[in-house]
Amino acid sequence: MRYQLPLCAVTLAVGLVLSVPASAAKHVDLDYHVSLLPQRDQAQVRLTLEQGSVVRSLDLNLGEKGYFSDFTADGQWAVGPDGRGVWKPASGKATLTWRVKINRPAPDTSLEKPRYASRMTPDWALFRGEDLVPRAHLDQQDGVRLHARLTLDLPPGWNNVESSWPRIGKNRFRIDNVSRLFDRPSGWMLAGSLVNRRAHLGDTDVTVSVPKGQGMRRMETLTLLTFVWPKLQAVFPRTPGKLLVVGAADGMARNASAGHDSIYLNASRPVISESGASPLLRELVQVFARIHTRDRSEWIRAGIAEYYAVQLLRRAGGMSEDRYQDWQSIMTRVGRKATTLRGEHVDSAMTAGAALLMGALDQEIRQKSDDQKSLDDVAQGLMRMGAVSTEDFLQLSAGVMGEPSKVLTSNLLH
Repeated sequence: MRYQLPLCAVTLAVGLVLSVPASAAKHVDLDYHVSLLPQRDQAQVRLTLEQGSVVRSLDLNLGEKGYFSDFTADGQWAVGPDGRGVWKPASGKATLTWRVKINRPAPDTSLEKPRYASRMTPDWALFRGEDLVPRAHLDQQDGVRLHARLTLDLPPGWNNVESSWPRIGKNRFRIDNVSRLFDRPSGWMLAGSLVNRRAHLGDTDVTVSVPKGQGMRRMETLTLLTFVWPKLQAVFPRTPGKLLVVGAADGMARNASAGHDSIYLNASRPVISESGASPLLRELVQVFARIHTRDRSEWIRAGIAEYYAVQLLRRAGGMSEDRYQDWQSIMTRVGRKATTLRGEHVDSAMTAGAALLMGALDQEIRQKSDDQKSLDDVAQGLMRMGAVSTEDFLQLSAGVMGEPSKVLTSNLLH
């Protein structure tokens, strides 16, 4: 029986063939200049186009929460009733300026004990690059490639800023995302009075950074990364130039979260929990795998991350078989609460159920292929695809195994 490549992968391949070669494009500078203003809980952002005429319009999604304000522009600027702002730059050098609120509540915050997904204090600021610049649709002239750079101005007494993007000067970074037409800052960033630990793992420069006094386990974090790195790259053969791990404890969300080649960890949480699961390794898998989903198939991304966070530790010799059985028992107890794995968002029960399903699929593939193939082959296939659906995952798994999976006939996927 023949198995066809999923449509999203074919579309991606065609798009790559038809894209304009970077060497043939006209390069125009796009500069972001960010001034951090802790006394106002704001950052002032100035976007400057070297040649405004190459951009017909920039349509920005300002959101509903009022984080972005005080826009001024060279050219035409208008905000519609749908909450979107449209900039039509002036023909020469053109600038769009705004202010953005940095302190943003975490989803699980409460009035009694507020916690923040991003935060600015008098001594440090921890935020995502996406917080600075709204999502936007760019309409530009054909054959143009914008070269984006980010410069940050720090308050007096702040000694450093860290980002996962290449540093090209003091507090200055090159922003280059080949998957986007409009390059904007992304991933976790940390600025202030910082203490860092650095290591070179494989071909990646790794930095663990935390504000002074926040108590993050920097050496434990680096040691765990060093321990699992060979096993990580064997499954997910990707080599980012940099990996940034940032953390803070004071008022910050208690979860862990991945961004562009970067990870946030709450500094008060252990790198490995009593159950054997590791928030650090789970988000590390997210960074390397870069799986995107569609059609209520977020279970794929969550299941791969949860399953491999434990498998990497196990393969590196950091988890005994009895501890692995304990982890499976915990996942089974939590996962039985899930009635389905399908949804735009997944909770802890769905994640546990998805991780167990990944483990069962791995065993099925190994049995059918006499240990010649495994879930690793499926994971590597996912890395090469665009946004995947449950149907794509079924086809990919069948292609690896040579026949449709019985494990994936589970009612949890209906």
